[in-house]
Amino acid sequence: MFNFLRPIIYVCGILMLIMAGLMLSVALFAWIRQDPEMSVFLISAGLVSALGLMMVVSGRSLHFHLVARQLYLLTSLSWVMMSLAGALPLFFSHFELTFVNAVFEAVSGITTTGSTILGKIETLPPSLLLWRSLLQWLGGLGVVGMAVSILPFLRVGGMRLFHTESSDWSDKSMPRIQTLARMLLGTYLSLSLACLLSYWWAGMTLFDAINHAMSTVSTGGYATDDRSMGRFGAPVLWISIVFMLLGAMPFTMLIGFVRRPQLAALNNQQVKGLLMIVAAVSLALAAYLIEQGAHAPFEALTHATFNLVSVITTTGYASGDYTQWGAFSVALFFVVMFIGGCSGSTSGGMKVFRFQLSYLFLRSQVRKLVHPNGVFVTQYNGKPVSDDIILSAIAFSFLFFLCLAGFTLLLSLMGLDLVTSLTAAATALTNVGPGLGPVVGPAGNFAALPDAAKWLLSLAMLLGRLELLTMMVLFTPMFWRS
Repeated sequence: MFNFLRPIIYVCGILMLIMAGLMLSVALFAWIRQDPEMSVFLISAGLVSALGLMMVVSGRSLHFHLVARQLYLLTSLSWVMMSLAGALPLFFSHFELTFVNAVFEAVSGITTTGSTILGKIETLPPSLLLWRSLLQWLGGLGVVGMAVSILPFLRVGGMRLFHTESSDWSDKSMPRIQTLARMLLGTYLSLSLACLLSYWWAGMTLFDAINHAMSTVSTGGYATDDRSMGRFGAPVLWISIVFMLLGAMPFTMLIGFVRRPQLAALNNQQVKGLLMIVAAVSLALAAYLIEQGAHAPFEALTHATFNLVSVITTTGYASGDYTQWGAFSVALFFVVMFIGGCSGSTSGGMKVFRFQLSYLFLRSQVRKLVHPNGVFVTQYNGKPVSDDIILSAIAFSFLFFLCLAGFTLLLSLMGLDLVTSLTAAATALTNVGPGLGPVVGPAGNFAALPDAAKWLLSLAMLLGRLELLTMMVLFTPMFWRS
């Protein structure tokens, strides 16, 4: 059993050392800013680095090879451990957060969900604000890396559809994986830097620009003020729209475009679908706001597009309390909460391609009713799609809504009303951030929820981030049979 766990322990130990290094970088920032939380990050870094060193030493092996069962466990365990490590500075801080609140905030950060239990965020020390943003930035990078390299191998997630070759974790595939990792990191860093400079140019302070750039590109949504993005003008909001959409694009497509800047590289069916959905719902909501007389035309278009892009890409920013815009807007935001961005991006949700595949499957079934003997080939991006990919998309959708129903019922058993229970469960599973209603809506936070609800939602955020099956397979007896 230990030989089975050895490489998992080793990789998790490396991740703990990375987390400790990030804590030390924030401690240095706190020392420069004379921040009283410096000691908190030093203590947390010491504990996490000690744990990481022990895991690296005990798990080190000359023969490093991972099979599918180990990858399932490694993927789930690494996200849990990074969340627990990320919670330490919050737990040890002078704000005396309870352990469940610290874990909830860290899980929300590392899964790029953006739900928070903190109020009066602008009063937090700069070091804690930076740490929250760093968690989301690291989580966004981890999401992309997991989506394009690990989940396709496990036959989980949408990138199976977009791979031209199978993922191979044998020794001879390591140079290819290392090259992919370098390209992913380079693209992610470039987007983050471009977003930072754009925000700074538009009038943000350098500190705000750094924090918001990390949470925008990662489609995380943590802000440095309770007003989220509502304190900034239209230029900042449109810049945010652009980079939220870029964060929701497939990073493999972005890498391909960087390597060969040709428009053909952007010819992707799920990207077109995402942009069409954003354009359609934004224009519809803007027209509704103009008709209601709530905003001038350009202001209505700006706020409608910004908030809808934020929810669709599962970023979770808000420029105001959109639940006050009327019943139509509330219903629209609830519906688009499930969409998500593209597969292989930093965004959560069900992903655009699953809706597209479900539509193609439905169209094919209707054709078969009309022509029972006809042979119809389902194509996506100009290529035939195998039946098992379509069936996996349908199975994921069924499992998603089954989990949504289960989490909603459990939250309602804890005394929460239907709107809070349903939208809190939905926003956790889709990694959006804010829900609907006065408690967990864009103008509220999750602090008032009972501790049991916060633990449950933390599990839901991890399940949603790991595409459900990656973690759920660990709870089956079959997985643990030798």
